[in-house]
Amino acid sequence: MMKFVKLLKNVKGATAIEYGLIAALIAVAAIGAMQNIGTKLSSTFNNVSGQLN
Repeated sequence: MMKFVKLLKNVKGATAIEYGLIAALIAVAAIGAMQNIGTKLSSTFNNVSGQLN
């Protein structure tokens, strides 16, 4: 029972989980931004290619 109480008072695990959630949120935002930039970049290259032909 004492181990369980000790586990509940441990805040190091909670901090690690919070940092993990923040990192995951940043990763999702970065992936979304990169997909949007990739689409626009592809469109730009297609326009340049069409103008060269």
